[in-house]
Amino acid sequence: MTPTAAAQISSPLRAARVANSVAFGLQGFFLAVILTELPQQRDRFGLSDTTILLAVVTISLLAAGGSVLAERLAVHWSSRVALRIGLGLIACTGLGIALAPNVAVLLIALGGYGIAVGVVDASTNMQAVFIQHGYGRFVLSSFYAAWSAGSILGALFVAGCEKIHITVTEAILVAAAVVLVAGWAFGSRLLGTRQAEAEPAEAAAAEIVGLRAYFAIGVAMALVFAIDLAVGNWSALYLKDELLSSSATAALALAAYQGASLLTRLTGDIFVRRFGPRVVVRTAAAIGTLGLALVIAAPTPILALAGFLVAGLGLPVIAPLCFSEAGELTGGRGLDAVIARLNLFNYAGTLVGGGVVGALADATSLRIGFAIPLAFAVLLIAAARYFHPRRAG
Repeated sequence: MTPTAAAQISSPLRAARVANSVAFGLQGFFLAVILTELPQQRDRFGLSDTTILLAVVTISLLAAGGSVLAERLAVHWSSRVALRIGLGLIACTGLGIALAPNVAVLLIALGGYGIAVGVVDASTNMQAVFIQHGYGRFVLSSFYAAWSAGSILGALFVAGCEKIHITVTEAILVAAAVVLVAGWAFGSRLLGTRQAEAEPAEAAAAEIVGLRAYFAIGVAMALVFAIDLAVGNWSALYLKDELLSSSATAALALAAYQGASLLTRLTGDIFVRRFGPRVVVRTAAAIGTLGLALVIAAPTPILALAGFLVAGLGLPVIAPLCFSEAGELTGGRGLDAVIARLNLFNYAGTLVGGGVVGALADATSLRIGFAIPLAFAVLLIAAARYFHPRRAG
């Protein structure tokens, strides 16, 4: 972007970018807290591993409902209102999770949290696409970098709480308070409906969405999140059970993937601006394929860790590109609905990544189970043809 063009970016738009980055970070932060505290909740209430798995699947299903709710809220009011409501719901359900006196209340609170996750997921991406349109250049990957940073901070927060013997109840209460305060402080800076639709890309009336392109982008989205959840759920077990690593080494698998993911998302905007979405998706999927092939073929934990790191250097940049491409399909008020419905493919992917990979691994082995994410990465190489060769400025 030229200095003149950069100077034309309004202060409200810059403020909205910061606010939405904070919202992405809060989402990643609280999700990491909830997931990393699940073992403590299991011990606190005497839950079985099956109950924990069902709870995680239920959260994904209810999150899909939350995404639909976000569409209704955004169309009726604005994505800013939807996002502020979603962050408030996260704080409230976090309070319920922390103070739950029994299993029934805990599961109800987790279900409410699932709905809140869907609302925030959809509305943050609505804001991100409108903000990108205002900037006139690709900036969506930076929001996902904020999510990755937030998730890393969430995991470190839980580790610190464990170290100084803060209880799970206290830790979740503090995390919920952080979401509530930061969401309230930055929420007013998000784009309202009039601000969002005043940007150049929204000036024209919404066009009819091409279903073929929309479905192709949605499938790509599902494939990316299936791979992402498969790595999140099964990478540590793969190192420990298949490659006989120590628990400490096994925990490094997700750290390697997420650390590489943060680097990828921080630099993704630059590569998209230079080479265009199609080249970036094809290259990212090829790098992910190489990394996952190395994971499956790895005879030692070190090589498997290298494979997860390589996969993280490619695949995580594809998700923001899917939302960016959806933003090119229509404009105006119709864009909120398109983003919310595209977000449903996210949860379809997480169910596949968590359930199908686990079922195949249970029937055979985790090494064979990781063949599914590898196949998905190969399909993403082919799906690159549905992305624009170079995004219009």
